[in-house]
Amino acid sequence: MAITSYPFDNQVVTETQFSQMFREFQDSGVAAPFGNTTSFYTTAGTGMTVNVSAGLAFLRGHVVQSTATEAVPIPAASTSARVDRVILRLDPSLNSIVLAVKQGTAGSTTPPALTQTDTGIFEIALASVTVNANVTSITSGDISTTRTFAGTRVGAWTTGTRPAGPRFGQLGYNNTTSAWEFWTGSAWAPLLSSVDWSNLSGKPATFPPSTHTHTWSQITDAPTSLPPSSHTHDWGQVTGKPTSYPPSTHGHDWTSITGTPSTYPPSSHSHTWSSITSKPSTYPPSTHYHSQYLESGDTIAWANGTKRVHADSVSGSGTYYAVWVQGDGTFARNTSSRRFKQNIRDIDIDPDAVLSLRPRVYDRRPKEEGGEYLRDEFGLIAEEVAETLPEIVTYDEEGRIDALRYDLLGVALLPVVQDQAERIERLEQLVRDMSR
Repeated sequence: MAITSYPFDNQVVTETQFSQMFREFQDSGVAAPFGNTTSFYTTAGTGMTVNVSAGLAFLRGHVVQSTATEAVPIPAASTSARVDRVILRLDPSLNSIVLAVKQGTAGSTTPPALTQTDTGIFEIALASVTVNANVTSITSGDISTTRTFAGTRVGAWTTGTRPAGPRFGQLGYNNTTSAWEFWTGSAWAPLLSSVDWSNLSGKPATFPPSTHTHTWSQITDAPTSLPPSSHTHDWGQVTGKPTSYPPSTHGHDWTSITGTPSTYPPSSHSHTWSSITSKPSTYPPSTHYHSQYLESGDTIAWANGTKRVHADSVSGSGTYYAVWVQGDGTFARNTSSRRFKQNIRDIDIDPDAVLSLRPRVYDRRPKEEGGEYLRDEFGLIAEEVAETLPEIVTYDEEGRIDALRYDLLGVALLPVVQDQAERIERLEQLVRDMSR
């Protein structure tokens, strides 16, 4: 049996010998803090590529260093899903350590096995990549990092990335179990055994009591009954109380009284008009006057349009007229027949001026000052309309902007509709010409 020792002066030392020597100083794995995301960390790239960041790693006593992020191509997807591995591969015959991808088996969720020989190919895993069926790109959700981290013979790993060839007594921290463990020569065992009261040695058999308290449920041999002492009870706890009591001077509210009569003989009283039922729907006329029924030429003091306009309506058959109220309060019909018009001519209304009008929501005052507001009424603001469509704005006797001719707003909309109709006709003609 030959005995070999190395390295010494003037001696040829092979890479295998150096590898055997240095692997005893350093485990195989990424040289970085456990779980870090900057050393040989795999992320999604563009299309069917992944990016592996720069880093330093040891493989069976050999060192590999990358100083920049490398784009690593993933083989094209199969018709069924598979799991590939991104690895670092040591090949002594080529004197190199390279980044590579080991392609998994289509239809299998198990990544391909690593090759880890003593003198030939030696691989360590950096990440697992799920390649779904027929995909053309890899996403971050497809990548699971599986790096083994190197330590100075005191390592850090997960249950799935423990050293492949540990030495007897080798110590490391298992991040999966959150516990220190060591190699017994045949298995990994926890450094600190679990201790419970049953396997604790040297514990006393009894303990001297000290001042303490117990809840009632913890007390044994407690008496089943206790002699009473001065105390009180709420009404619900009292048993054997009488079911009825002799009456004494007291009062009742109306709702608590039973046997009250359902009707009462009438006495002198009054009712509001709204509470009277079966009143006649019409009354024979007599000489009288109501301010809410006016004839032609009558005037009213509240002709500003703020009283009852939202509640009154008409019904039945006959001729109805839109009503104008003049500045002096006189009512008049709103007529539209040619009989009442002269000097008839066209008017140019800018469609954009009509389209610029802004509908608004507001609370209306019944008067210029004071009174209860009518909430959330909507319409136009006369001062805003005057800026673009002054034709429908009216003024009071003092020349102030006062109201809008809403009856003319529909007329003002006609040029908008006509303009849009002309545009539609031109566009349709343009489409017909282009299709020929």
